[in-house]
Amino acid sequence: MIFGAATLVAVGAAAFFLFQTEQQIARLKSTLRAFDGRAREATTALADLRVAQQAYVAEGQGVDYWMPKVASLHLSITSTLAALRQSPVSDGASTALNEAVATVAEFGNIDRRTRDYVTSEQKLMAADVIFTESGESAANAARQIETARLAEHQAADLTEAELRKKEALAAGAAAGFAVLVVLVLIPRPRVELEEPVTTGLSISPTISPTSSPTRAPTSAAARVNATAAPAKAAKAAPAAPRAQAQQTNVATRQAIALKAAASLATDFGRVRDADEMTRLLGRAATLMDASGVVIWLGTTTGTELAPMLAHGYGPQALSRMPRVPRSADNAAAAAYRTGQMQIVLSRPGGSAGALVAPLLAADGCIGALSAEIQGGGEASESVQALSTIVAAHLATVLANSRPVGESEPRVATEPRAAQG
Repeated sequence: MIFGAATLVAVGAAAFFLFQTEQQIARLKSTLRAFDGRAREATTALADLRVAQQAYVAEGQGVDYWMPKVASLHLSITSTLAALRQSPVSDGASTALNEAVATVAEFGNIDRRTRDYVTSEQKLMAADVIFTESGESAANAARQIETARLAEHQAADLTEAELRKKEALAAGAAAGFAVLVVLVLIPRPRVELEEPVTTGLSISPTISPTSSPTRAPTSAAARVNATAAPAKAAKAAPAAPRAQAQQTNVATRQAIALKAAASLATDFGRVRDADEMTRLLGRAATLMDASGVVIWLGTTTGTELAPMLAHGYGPQALSRMPRVPRSADNAAAAAYRTGQMQIVLSRPGGSAGALVAPLLAADGCIGALSAEIQGGGEASESVQALSTIVAAHLATVLANSRPVGESEPRVATEPRAAQG
């Protein structure tokens, strides 16, 4: 009921918004139609104004009739343009209307000059003014009014498009909410749990001195239980050997990994030179399923980590590895600062994961062991434990070694064949 009420509220709000928007669009169109009508009236009046003024110099026309006619048309056009300017118009239409008002005012000044020429019997000069200056002014005013009308249409179209977009968003949101509610309220099939498996009869027969010991139960419930129990036990029986086999395989793998870790720890205690250390790094990388391993040692000042030994990277690659500042924003620097293991998770279709274990000695963290792990194994607890064991033995071996200086050489193994 709560979901249904919420849906009704959402749909009602969307419907009310659509109703209000449609009313706004209707008012916009009505205003535009009124603007169009007044603009066309002004354009028609300008055409009549030009014809009436040309009658000043036409043969057989009375000037006393046409001069008041021109004055009346000029006043009508001025009033129409003033009304258009007072209505809500766009910026482009307002600019064009202001120009039209100025042009019509200029036409009035030209008309007064024309009348002076006509009154003084200089019809040739009057005709020259009428067919050049007056005609051009009237034509300019008509173009400016048309420009204002087109600008108002464009502004109205943009406003209507924005309102239609809001309507679509409101309707889409209401429909999406309704669909979501329907999906939430769809009943889902219930999963019934299987009955517990019974391993014996629920009813056992009572044996009397006179009854036969092989007498079967007589009740229907007892017969059903007696036949159902062996069938259920037969179905559940194959699952037990599979579970036992899986547990055996896991225990076997753990035992193999533990033996390999123990052998590696023993060999770390007997390491003598860099070549032996490099071989042990290769064994540790194989055990952790790592594609590359690097030993980082802190400098004498403790402000940087420098690569000392590596497995899986060529000499050129190791030589290009920069020193890592203690304050850097990466896993090696974080492990060196905090003394805690750092885990970099792999991304599907992207970079591989990595583990960085700190080299902890009696005086604190002296470096870090970074390993690039394949197949997402960085999240495995066994791989993390192996990296911790290897780092602990490396810290014991390297604790009494000379700290890395600015000119200490870097030692690397040969590049792996798989990496080229």
